[in-house]
Amino acid sequence: MATASSSSSSSSSCAAIPPWDYDVFISFRGDDSRAGFVSHLDRELRRKEVRVSIDYELERGEKIDSALERKIESSRIAIVVFSPKFADSTWCLWELSKILEMKHSRGQLVRPVFLGVEPSHVRKQTGVFAEIMVRHEEVFGDGSETVKKWRHALSEAANLSGWPLGNSLESELIQKIVEEVSSKLHRPYLDEASSHS
Repeated sequence: MATASSSSSSSSSCAAIPPWDYDVFISFRGDDSRAGFVSHLDRELRRKEVRVSIDYELERGEKIDSALERKIESSRIAIVVFSPKFADSTWCLWELSKILEMKHSRGQLVRPVFLGVEPSHVRKQTGVFAEIMVRHEEVFGDGSETVKKWRHALSEAANLSGWPLGNSLESELIQKIVEEVSSKLHRPYLDEASSHS
């Protein structure tokens, strides 16, 4: 009886876990990167038949909605594009918190991209990130648990292995990202035509 109950519980637990509907979810601040880097990354990933979830709509509220949460939950890999205005958006910060929640609960692979910002600025919230987080504290109040959560999320994400742009060309960085994502998904990076040549 106990074994059957345990088995049933285990089965229902597994059934409750949603499938990976997407290969990659891209989180980004639209003002900084939508028209350039992110759109080019999206295009190159799709060219390799990677199932990409991306929201090109402007943020319409302070928190992400349930539909977007579902997309994050069902993505195997999350790419977070840190740019100078990323933390200025409470939408982006809630999104980042949700992504890290999935990292811990589902083993979602999270990879940061540092576009026009140093990893240490994100990790320690210095430079432009310092000014932005102070503004959030002015709005939410000193000692705000919400802002503390965001600060922790920024530090944790910036400590992960990722891709800094540095002095590289954006096209070169995109190529590296696509190559690693394809490898993580066990898909050949090269086109089929070249693999048969």
